[in-house]
Amino acid sequence: MSRIVLVTGGAGYIGSHTVLQLLEGGHEVIVLDDLSTGHLEAVREGAVFYRGSIDDREAVSRILSDHRVDSVMHFAAHVVVPESVSDPYKYYRNNVMGSLSLIQSCIESRVSHFVFSSSAAVYGIPRELPAREDAHVNPISPYGTTKVMTEWSLRDLAQATRGGFRYVALRYFNVAGAHMGGQLGQNTPQATHLIRVACQAACGTRQEFSVFGGDYDTPDGTCVRDFIHVDDLACAHLYALEYLESGGESTVVNCGYGQGYSVREVIECVRQVSGSDFPVTVADRRPGDPPELVADIVRIGALLGWRPRYNSLEKICRSAYEWELGRKSRKGNGSTADLRNS
Repeated sequence: MSRIVLVTGGAGYIGSHTVLQLLEGGHEVIVLDDLSTGHLEAVREGAVFYRGSIDDREAVSRILSDHRVDSVMHFAAHVVVPESVSDPYKYYRNNVMGSLSLIQSCIESRVSHFVFSSSAAVYGIPRELPAREDAHVNPISPYGTTKVMTEWSLRDLAQATRGGFRYVALRYFNVAGAHMGGQLGQNTPQATHLIRVACQAACGTRQEFSVFGGDYDTPDGTCVRDFIHVDDLACAHLYALEYLESGGESTVVNCGYGQGYSVREVIECVRQVSGSDFPVTVADRRPGDPPELVADIVRIGALLGWRPRYNSLEKICRSAYEWELGRKSRKGNGSTADLRNS
């Protein structure tokens, strides 16, 4: 069934991949993004674009009304954990207050379905692994706290509407990779994501690459993470929307593969796919980093019927490396082509 979907943050990394899949699925897509970290060229041709903020109640309400939006996917958030520790106000202002403003606009405009970009950061340092959705949430960074607060707000506001507003909160684990067809990838400035940083080092566009902490209580001393390919994650959003359309109750689900890889394992994988033996140094731990974080993925399969297509660290790393290599080539050629026309 075709829907009219507003995608906040649709010019960003995960949002743009989801917009592409929505368009391919025959949905009408409206993108709202302030372009603070997103890129206009990542917005696919066929989507309607508005530059603006989620906390502009008047503008958001007008968009929802003018386009008769029935579903919202909310990606617009600040996402850098160390930055959230040093500048928590920025995160509470946008991730919590901005989200509340957006949600209230949705409820007032009778938007019935809401898919929220949450995070495994809500678990902090899990008491048990793999982390289940019903596990105790205990974030160790302001970023994680903002995601918990928004989840709780969604829960309470959905209950107050008595079924008129339902949501799925997707708790992302470590998202990585690029579109398998090469159309999209990660363009976030000052990247902090492990696989992208490693790929930049392999391409020679980053001169220094540090591992943050080599003395964790893990098999090789580095953090262990559950990586999910961005195309699989984008697909999960469409499954979440279908779940809500079929009458599914509001819920929270993990998005990962249920398999952990250490930082050193990831580095070795990037070296293999790139053929580059780039240098690596070990630095101090970063604040807000748990030693190990792996998803229990039973619920997403049982409730949403989602199954991964690219459950391979090699595929994730190779797609990320090829995108980064192509990005380097485009910059070297001085290309400013609008990727919406590719």
